[in-house]
Amino acid sequence: MKTFEKSFIKRKPLGKASAKETFRKSLIKAQSAMEYLMTYGWAILIIAVVLGALFQLGVFNANNFAPKAPPGSCQVFKPDGPYTTSFINLEGVCSGELPQYVGRFNGFNAYVVVSGSPLLSPPNFTVVFWVQLPVPDRQWAGIVDRGRDATPRDWYFLGPNQNCGNGQGIIFSENTTELCYNWGNPYWHFVAGVYNNTSHTEYLYVDGVLRGSSGGGPTRSTQEPSYPLVIGARSPDFAAPFNGSIANVQIYNTSLSANEIQALYLEGIGGAPIDLQHLVAWWPLNGNANDYSGNGNNGQINGGLTFVSNWYSGYTPP
Repeated sequence: MKTFEKSFIKRKPLGKASAKETFRKSLIKAQSAMEYLMTYGWAILIIAVVLGALFQLGVFNANNFAPKAPPGSCQVFKPDGPYTTSFINLEGVCSGELPQYVGRFNGFNAYVVVSGSPLLSPPNFTVVFWVQLPVPDRQWAGIVDRGRDATPRDWYFLGPNQNCGNGQGIIFSENTTELCYNWGNPYWHFVAGVYNNTSHTEYLYVDGVLRGSSGGGPTRSTQEPSYPLVIGARSPDFAAPFNGSIANVQIYNTSLSANEIQALYLEGIGGAPIDLQHLVAWWPLNGNANDYSGNGNNGQINGGLTFVSNWYSGYTPP
């Protein structure tokens, strides 16, 4: 009987007092939320700013946790001596690990000098390297140079100038014809300059892509004057020092194909040379200025050149 009576009891509608109570409780909750934000909001904001700064500095970059190749971990072995081409092979760990160090040039007095040799300036050649220009503060800065300020001129790579734009970029020249490309950012880039003496044509590649070509130059000779090769400044007067980072400089005495340039780029900044029979010199700049091509073209370090381990900002593996 009690159950039957309860089924007919009408529920009392929500009155004004109950509505006010509900509103009061909601207001209290909103005030509590605001008080929480006021109390902890600054802490949350500070944490967000710190995380953003750490991300910008590359602390969370996956490259920080990748295995690193120590200096000299990969090199060319030539059992018959320098500049021989028989039974050549790579020794060590040569599978493209990131280098432990790269060369950091201060834009003031830091550069590497390699004694002049005609073998560093063959009729057909290819020069490749990785470069980062975070501060393009000097026009015509020497990056890798074999006679920019000499007569007759040889080949060279310079920083940007007013003729090619003032942003970050590269200039490649064989003799007097200049090719330039501006990438307009402070990131790492792969650069390759190729010269074919048969067609008298030079090619500039950036990040594995052909960015420019020019033909009609004079026939080269193996009897080029013995200008020093300079990394990080101009040759032979060491003017216009470079402000930035350089890694994995390679020179070949042949004109590598577009496919070979692309393959070198895809190896990444720690990639080994691709054509050992035609390799003339190889300076990884991974902690020193030694030549790991087996040809003994070791460089001499001058000024404030440093080898830095925290270089990953701006580098994205291909």
